[in-house]
This record gives sequence, structure tokens and C-alpha cells, in this order.
Amino acid sequence: MAVRTAIESQRGTRSTTAGSRPGRPARRLVRVFGVLALSLLTASCQLLGDGTSVGTVSTGVRPKLTSDIGAREHPRVVATYGGVYKDPGAERAVASVVGRLVAASEDPSQSYQITILNSPAINAFALPGGYLYVTRGLLALANDTSEVAAVLAHEMAHVTANHAIKRQQRAEAKQLADRILNDVVQDSEEARKAIISSQLSFARFSQVQELEADAIGVKTLARAGFDPYAAARFLRSMAAYAQYQSADASSPGAPDFLSSHPSTPERLQIAVKSARQIGAPGIGERDRDRYLNQINGMLYGDDPLEGFVRGRSFLHKALGIGFTVPQGYILENSTEAVLASNGDGTAIRFDGADVSGFPNLVDYMKSGWINGLLPESVRETTINGLPGVTGAAITQGWSFRIAVVRIGRTGYRFIFASRSPNQRFDTDFRATVDSFRQLTPTERARLQSLRIKVVKTKPGDTPRKLAVGMSGVEPSRRLQFFSILNDLDPNKAIPTGTAVKLVVE
Repeated sequence: MAVRTAIESQRGTRSTTAGSRPGRPARRLVRVFGVLALSLLTASCQLLGDGTSVGTVSTGVRPKLTSDIGAREHPRVVATYGGVYKDPGAERAVASVVGRLVAASEDPSQSYQITILNSPAINAFALPGGYLYVTRGLLALANDTSEVAAVLAHEMAHVTANHAIKRQQRAEAKQLADRILNDVVQDSEEARKAIISSQLSFARFSQVQELEADAIGVKTLARAGFDPYAAARFLRSMAAYAQYQSADASSPGAPDFLSSHPSTPERLQIAVKSARQIGAPGIGERDRDRYLNQINGMLYGDDPLEGFVRGRSFLHKALGIGFTVPQGYILENSTEAVLASNGDGTAIRFDGADVSGFPNLVDYMKSGWINGLLPESVRETTINGLPGVTGAAITQGWSFRIAVVRIGRTGYRFIFASRSPNQRFDTDFRATVDSFRQLTPTERARLQSLRIKVVKTKPGDTPRKLAVGMSGVEPSRRLQFFSILNDLDPNKAIPTGTAVKLVVE
């Protein structure tokens, strides 16, 4: 989390920063967080494959248009996903497959710019004009070269099939149709049904594109000499990881790739069927050992500049702060804030604000950045020796509990949201806020980044034995995490000499 700081002056909104990125206006925070709470319940090798940088797509769409869109959006994508991740091994792992895939693709003349994003999220996507992106989080989950190739082949298929432009055109048409329905149709219920129908149609349109990209991608994968079953294998790994992330709570833990590339049974069936049309399992290159050797030492999880999630605790070495959420919550550290949610529908947001313009925290709390604030609820308090203030708000069907703790110029803000607040809601809020503290110099010195460490198994090694050495995961979940990360059965012996990934400090 790059801690945001933002206050409003009488002449307008101004933003400053206590972290590594600019702040945003604070007045909309609670309103925006209401939308966020709903959703919670729901580096690089740039220009890799230099030899393929010739030609453009022949899709009936003006080539300059597609490249212009990609070039315009590229800086925004990089900024949103934490910047470019630079790691020679990871870059080689991606570069080693690009040329082969391009040569085997539907349009070998299409040029590509591939960027590794400095994000722990598991995601890959494409922009018009051949801009492809994979996150280091996705590279960490993959277990061989063929799985990375499967992801890139899928994204290349989106480019050659011109899916982004078609989706944008369909979305614009849907938006126009919805506006006409709202403005013209007098029967509001009929208008609502028509709009829902158009939404379902658009969703299906997008799903058809995913299925098409799957089928094209598997064929490209096979033509390039890679294991055609890698696509289905990696889809299953991502689904297993999503289930692991949401095992204890309704969290935003599903890989982003699955959010935009739904892992439906239909997709898995098509991926397997497409592979079977090529041959039986066991064909094609997988190259596990070389791939794992290339990502050995790669950063895993949060970037040090954004702080660290360690189980149910968030710790920020540079700011020297930390807090812990109660049992049942799952933390997610985004570039905007630290987020968490549980199975009861409670959502949490933690961020920072510049409070230097206010003589006390009560004045800050009542300065207008919270919609629906209940003035009588505002109370001054002390949190582990630090000045603080708490309050409550109700707006748009949501109940909020808010706390701000001050250290110097910065106010660290906790916002809890629920549609159905109960005793546990208040208890969890109090426990989380009371856990906020400043880290000792020793704790800050010991706090290190997590990295991928690749080892070869020895006689007698088992998943349970190896999982004990994992860091950054609650002990009760280490075996499950190790098994998913390495695509291994937790109850089966591992052959001696097998390369496996550990996550260590």
C-alpha cells in the first residue's frame, strides 16, 4: 500500500503523499468505499521478441487505431499494476517463448510488446496493438515454460482476433441502447428487464471471446512445440488458488485473471478437448526445471514499498506501522489501500491521510470527508499511546465504523463497512484498531521481502515436510499453499530430485 494522504482546502481539493504515489480527494472516500465493499463480496522485458517486430494486424480495423489505443493505455496499465518488474531470470523465462509463439500464431506478422508487471496479482491481459502483460504473481504460480506459453498464446489470440476493439464497440452499442431504454420506455419494469437482457448478452459475448481465445491459444501452443495440455493445467491451478484465497472468507482473493477470464467448466472442457485433438497427454515441451531455475529468487507477494501482508497482519517497514485483523478475515494489499473482508459481509479499508491542516482529529473527522457521519458518535481516544478518534456513519444502506490514528502529519484511517452490522462487527472493529502499533527497530530490521526459492527434493521429502519451511503463510495453511504453488498432491510422495518452489524471507 502506498499510503495516500489527501485533504481539501477551502479553495478546492489538493493532494499530497505519504507513500510512493499521489493521493486522491478524500471527500468521496466513504461513497467510493461503499462500492468497494460490494465488490469485496462479489519490471519488465519490454519489447521482448525483437525479431518479431514487423507488420501489423490485418483485421479490417485501421492498424493505426489499434496501436494508438495500446500506446495511450500502456502507461496507465503500468502505473495501476505497480510499475515494471525487472528481473533477468523472469525476463528470460518470458522471452524464451515469445518468438516461437509468434511464429506459430494466427498472424506471424503481428508485433508485440510484452511487459512484466510488478504486481503479486495473478493476471495477464492484452491491449490493442500487441501490448501484452503478465504479472510476476502469475509467473510465480506457473510451474513450467509451457504454462507461461499457454497464457501468452491466449492473450495473443485476443490480439489477432481483434477482441478488444469488438468488445469496446459492443459495449458502446449497449450503453447507447440502455440510455435509449431509460429515456424512451415508459414502463420502468420492462426497461429494467431489457437492460438486464442486454447485460447478459454482453457478458456472453465476452465469454465467447474467451472460449475462442482458448481454442486458438491451444493450437498455437501445440504448433510452437509446447505441451497443449498446459492451458487446462494452469486454469486448474488458478482455480485452486482462488479457492485457497477464499477458503476462510468472501474475499477479493480470486486471481484477477479469473475475474476477466472466467474459469468455467466450459472453458476447461474446451481447453482439454482442443488438446486431445492434437494428441494424448505427454506430448510437447514442458521444461519445468529450466523455468523454475529462471524464476528462482524472484520477488513474491507485496513489493517492499507497499508494505507486507503476513497472514492476518499488515506490516510496513518504511512507515514502521502494523496491525492485525481478526480470525476469518483475509487481507489484500492493493496500490490504493489495504483491504480485507470476511464471510459475514464485513469489508475493511486501511489507508492514510494528511491531517497536518487540522488542530485535532475531531476537527478532521468532521471536516466533510465522510458521507453520513453521525456527529454524536465522534470520540477522542488513545491507541497504544497514539492520539486517535473514532466515529460512525450511515449512508446508502451501509453502516460504517471509522477510526483515525495520528503519527506526525499522517492520520492512518480504518474504515469498516457492513450492510448488517452486529455485535461482531463492532468487536472486530475495536480489535483491529486496538492492534495498530508502531514497529520496534528490531521488528523493522527483521522484516524482509518474500522470494521464490527453488530446491530439489531429497529422499524422504514430503509436501508436509517441505511446507514447514514456507514463510508469509499461517502455519495451518502452509501445506495447502505449498501444494497449489507446486501443482502437487499433498498426500503423495514427491520423487527425489523434483524441483519445487518455496516462499521464504
